[in-house]
Amino acid sequence: MKLLALLLPFLLLSACSDSTQDIKVQKTVLGQSLFFDTILSKNNTQSCAQCHNPAHGFIDDRDNGVAGMASLGDDGKSIGDRNAPTAAYAMLSPEFHFDKKSKEWIGGQFYDGREADLAGQAGGPPTNPVEMGMPSKQALVDRFKNHPAYSQQFKDIFGDDIFNNADKAYGAMAQSIAEFEKTETFAPFDSKYDRYLKGEYELTDLEDLGRSLFFSNNNTNCSTCHQLKSRDDAMGETFTNYEYHNIGVPTNIALRQANGVDVATIDHGFLSNPQINSNEHDGKIKVPTLRNIAVTGPYMHNGVFAKLSTVVEFYDKYINKERVNNPETNQPWADAEVPNTVNNDELKKGKKLSDRKVQALVVFLNTLTDKRYEHLISKDN
Repeated sequence: MKLLALLLPFLLLSACSDSTQDIKVQKTVLGQSLFFDTILSKNNTQSCAQCHNPAHGFIDDRDNGVAGMASLGDDGKSIGDRNAPTAAYAMLSPEFHFDKKSKEWIGGQFYDGREADLAGQAGGPPTNPVEMGMPSKQALVDRFKNHPAYSQQFKDIFGDDIFNNADKAYGAMAQSIAEFEKTETFAPFDSKYDRYLKGEYELTDLEDLGRSLFFSNNNTNCSTCHQLKSRDDAMGETFTNYEYHNIGVPTNIALRQANGVDVATIDHGFLSNPQINSNEHDGKIKVPTLRNIAVTGPYMHNGVFAKLSTVVEFYDKYINKERVNNPETNQPWADAEVPNTVNNDELKKGKKLSDRKVQALVVFLNTLTDKRYEHLISKDN
């Protein structure tokens, strides 16, 4: 029933669709249907919604045999090597570009920004062999062409000749899903923090301490990467500057052992982007939004950390000599997967944190959770 209630805003769109409706809205309605349809996968077992579940912060909340660190493919055996990022608030990531003012690469989709926009991202999984596994764009387009409802929708929106060109029809599919992902349901901005800004919620003492620490560059330096807007324009904050940085995340050995990828393999992150060819970008990952961070674990691009408090302690260990062990393993922190480009200049700014301050930051991060997901927040995060 909760999922049905969550989808009601989407379903209402369908009720008002007709041939005279605005093309953008028609694309949204089509994209809505496609997002939840397993027709996109080779064996008809996987939809976008399974790896980006709207009932769980638009992430893959399945265990998949790897404690949720990565997603299971349509073939029932392939396991990815990166954690599925949330699709929530993804619409607000700017198109991939080089910013001349900051001299940084900004935006795009995926952890390495290899797709410029949402449509590019939506077009990736269907033909990825370890995800949805369709053998070709043409194979998927043929399914749409032979599907009574989709065939008509595609023609109504994109023209009667849409199926004459597989690339064009495949792109139409991706555009439609992107339009759906731009709807308010993916970015409601109704968390406790948003309500606090509107004067509708009073932060607890611990939440307020966490807020102060988060935005204090003298204490934590969190906001250097995880703040986009000025404090005077905090409404609509996405908690990411959309830049790319290497923060020293270690290899997820447990995931590699489960998915068959050699543990010595290096995930080069941003350097994997076809537009990037300088080794200075090796191992960098796009700064993620912190919206819904409390309910979208496991954490980091490879799911190597299970708890949000571990992530905070991981950052703190660059400053705090007492944080010698990973609290999840009780072993010393593992080395960075790509050590040569770790952004130590930023990571070593700030002051060491007490356990109470770690707790305060976690509690504040909890307040960035969309209202409909607040019941998912774990007391042990």
